[in-house]
Order: sequence, then C-alpha cells, then structure tokens
Amino acid sequence: MATQKQKTWKEKLYEIIYEADTPAGKLFDVVLLSVILASILLVMLESVKSIDNQYHSILDILEWIITILFSIEYIARIVTVNKPFKYIFSFYGIIDFLSTVPKYISLIIGGVHALAALRALRLLRIFRILKLARYLGASNNLAAAIKSSKAKISVFLFAVLIVAIILGTIMYLVEGEDNGFTNIPKSVYWCIVTLTTVGFGDIAPQTPLGQFIASLVMVLGYGIIAVPTGIVSAEYSTQNKKDKKEDTSDLHLNTQTCSNCLAINHKDDAQFCYNCGHNLKDE
Repeated sequence: MATQKQKTWKEKLYEIIYEADTPAGKLFDVVLLSVILASILLVMLESVKSIDNQYHSILDILEWIITILFSIEYIARIVTVNKPFKYIFSFYGIIDFLSTVPKYISLIIGGVHALAALRALRLLRIFRILKLARYLGASNNLAAAIKSSKAKISVFLFAVLIVAIILGTIMYLVEGEDNGFTNIPKSVYWCIVTLTTVGFGDIAPQTPLGQFIASLVMVLGYGIIAVPTGIVSAEYSTQNKKDKKEDTSDLHLNTQTCSNCLAINHKDDAQFCYNCGHNLKDE
C-alpha cells in the first residue's frame, strides 16, 4: 500500500489560512474576525478625545500588537501560496495591505492615524468565513442590471437635470435675492435638494407662488425616485431568470481555495481548479 504523502509545514499553514472548511481553518478565521473587530473598536475608542487622553498609551500598545498580528498574517498568506504576486494584487490582498500599513505610515508621517479605520475593510472576509460567497451571485446580477440600465438611467438623469435647471431659474425669478435665491446656481441647488426629498431647509420659498411651485417640485420628486428603481428592478428580474440554472448548482460549492491562482467556489467533489487546472488534491 502506498503511504500517504506527508504534508510540509507550508501546506499545513496554507490549509489553516485558506481552508475555512477545516477545524483549524474555522478557528483561524474566527480568531482573525475577532482581532478585526477588536482593531475597529480601538480605532473608535481613540476617536473619542476623553478616552484617548486617559488611555492613549494602552490603546497605542494594543493597536501595535494588532498591527503586528496583521503583518504576520499578511506575510504568511504570501509565503504559503505558489504565486505570491497573484495574492498581493488580488482583491483581498490589496485589502489586507491597506488595513495593515497605516500604523507603519504613522511612524513616518504624522496626522494619518485616521487611516487606521481602513482595517474595517477586512470585514469583507466574513463572506468567506460564513460561506456566504455563493450569495455574491445576487450582487453580480444587480451590477449587471445596473450596467444594462445605464443608457436609460443616463437619459433619465439628463432629463431631471434639465427640469432642475428650468425650475431653479423660475424660482430665482419668482423669489429673488431677498428670499435667499441669490443666483441661478443656488436656485438649482434648492431644486435638486427638494426633488430628492432631502430638504435641508437652508433655503425656503416665502411667496405664495414660490410655495406653490415648491409643492409641485416635492410631488414630482416622489415620482422621479420611483423611475430608476423600476428600470433597475426590471433588468434585475431579467438577470435572475438568465442565471436561475446556474444559481441552483452553486448550492454545492465549498470554500476551498486554489493555492496556485487563489480561485474560490470549487465544488465539493472537485479534483482540479476550474480556473487554472491545478490539482486541488495535492494541497
């Protein structure tokens, strides 16, 4: 009988870091997520001046500890993959780098401490940890629907802009400088704020005619909001129908990651990577 190949330290480390289906991988991801949440909490506490003034040294030490842990994890991810640059320039690789480097930059350049909030980007890994990657297909459908609707939406937004310019100009003539409508651009700003139902209240019509026009703009605003929603919804429904068969097959995907190209979402019984053909069983 052939003896089973003994895994090297690099293969074992790769399994822990990249395979969320293994017990060690699950533990690693849970610990990593806990550290991420702790780092975000530290950034939030440091933004409160009263807390930062009293516990600045402690918070700074904890932040350095977390930064070092992130650095070790980042290096480990680079070391364990076959093609390091593939990971470094991947989506998650860039996120890991951006969430690790701010603390080091603060040693050279002062006043960039706020960049530490970039650690929140690491929360995107929760999709892999909780096996939610298969649901990203819904976001892809939404992106495709928006892309398909861009011509219709562009024409619609251009029409809205024309309406805002016309109504803004009318309000400038009706209300005048005495009531806050000092120029046409500011009047157009008021119209856009009113059309979108934001209503800052920094400018308000005072004359009866101006208030009547403002009422029409408010009612028109509700109709304008519904139009792009309907356009995108129709396209999204079309995309869902096209991908219905593919969505059912996604139910059998796991979290195994190819060590050669970092492709994810392989089927449970997959032996080779669907992207590069690398043998998954050798990992």
